Amino acid sequence: MPAEPPNRRGAAVLRRWDSALIATLLLVTLAAALAVDGFATGRNAQFLLLDAVAIGLVALPVTLIVVTGEIDLSVASTLGLCSAVMGQLWVSGWPLELVVLTAVALGALLGAVNGLFVTGFGLPALAVTIGTLAAYRGLAFVVLGDRAVADFPRAWTDAVGGTALAGAVPAAMIVTAVAAAGCAVLLHATPLGRSLFAIGNNAEAARFSGIAVARTKFWLFVSCGAVSGLAGVFWTLRYASARADNGQGLELAVVAAVLLGGVSIFGGRGTLAGVCAGVLLLVTLRNALQLADVPADTLDIVTGSLLILSVLAPRALAALRRTPTTRT
Repeated sequence: MPAEPPNRRGAAVLRRWDSALIATLLLVTLAAALAVDGFATGRNAQFLLLDAVAIGLVALPVTLIVVTGEIDLSVASTLGLCSAVMGQLWVSGWPLELVVLTAVALGALLGAVNGLFVTGFGLPALAVTIGTLAAYRGLAFVVLGDRAVADFPRAWTDAVGGTALAGAVPAAMIVTAVAAAGCAVLLHATPLGRSLFAIGNNAEAARFSGIAVARTKFWLFVSCGAVSGLAGVFWTLRYASARADNGQGLELAVVAAVLLGGVSIFGGRGTLAGVCAGVLLLVTLRNALQLADVPADTLDIVTGSLLILSVLAPRALAALRRTPTTRT
């Protein structure tokens, strides 16, 4: 009998990778609960899940972008610039509701700039977003300098960083989980989701089949910017501090979580369930190491190592699955 069709082999690889990732998450959580003092407490669970919110929220649109074969490395700088503008507007006397809306709108505008360069001028997303990563962070320091704005209303900061269900699950995590569920439905159960996979597998063939490739990618970058702006609002209110360097380095954690979740860096393959597991595994590891007083430099090494592993391991599994099998 002939070997399995490639699409079935790919789906089987993803299922096995997702299962392995979830099993690893459970093992790491159990090991940390037994070996690390303070890990298995409601207070620490709340901090861990709040860390997952910022990464997980931004990882959702980044997943959609990577599925199409593109990438956005400017998300953390977009977060920082939106946070800086949020602080500047607040000290200028704007009402906080309008400040929040402006920050999200600014994020969408910054994402549109990325999308315009990628889809309008045909430039590589990697080069464009590395450039805007530096440019947006520089603009954040132009707006706010090295100041920190910290006098946000207590009701807002408590709602974002202090409200928890059952003493452990932050309200912001519930919102993020609902957003993740909606994103999963969009990606895996709608024509738009199928078109994203089609673009990632072969953009030219997708274009000939009637998919508006450039327009789709453009709006993905816009949505990624808007969500990054929203993450900037969350970050600012969680820490009750608007700073130009907020979220610095977050892009590495986001990309590591997305790729660790089984999304192919070349596009056309991935699941939202895997990405969610990747986010939780990454923040659980970092949280446990922080409680164990591991230096910050080592945490960066762990994140970088997971990023390399996330690229190599799925390809190794796929190579094994491509081995022809026959029946007699």
